Amino acid sequence: MLESPLVFVVDDEELVRKALSTLLRSVGYRVKTFATAQELYDDPALQEANCLILDVRLPFLSGLDFQQKLADMDVNLPVIFITGHGDIPMTVRAMKAGAADFLAKPFRDQDILDAVAAAAEKNRRARTSGRSLHELKERYQRLSTREKQIMIMATSGLMNKQIAGELGLSEITVKIHRGKITRKMLAKTFADLVKMAESLDISSSENLR
Repeated sequence: MLESPLVFVVDDEELVRKALSTLLRSVGYRVKTFATAQELYDDPALQEANCLILDVRLPFLSGLDFQQKLADMDVNLPVIFITGHGDIPMTVRAMKAGAADFLAKPFRDQDILDAVAAAAEKNRRARTSGRSLHELKERYQRLSTREKQIMIMATSGLMNKQIAGELGLSEITVKIHRGKITRKMLAKTFADLVKMAESLDISSSENLR
């Protein structure tokens, strides 16, 4: 059974933290709350979160500055900003930096629930995509050097005869290698193999490693 999404809430007002925690838990989310961004920065569970509700105005380190800090750390976490002092430039800055949403206090319960649901789903898709690419890279790395060469050449458009000539192999040997590559990469068709090569960004012998 899949765990429910984990939502982090950072707000220096205790009442806001408690209200959001109660609301989110009531619909099945797991929640951790923090009074400052620094507390969250020091939390080892940061990488496990699926969504972050972040107050703009915080002591020591503002929400907007913390958003930048997350980007510098390469933490790809959807951020929903909440603020009682929002303005257009602030909203624009947050959204340009990749914020998932920006809600002015007081907001409706349904507004924050909708924003969290959308952000958590975005995070789920990103993680799934990341895992898929990681698995694809692992399969590629299990190919032999010769198989990598042939995969690169085949997916760049060269025919078996051309590949054989380039590598000093017989055409039947190239066909055998291509069959092994297809099986090892779990490709159903040659088109699948081309898409995999594009995802891996392999296009020349410089990528043989």
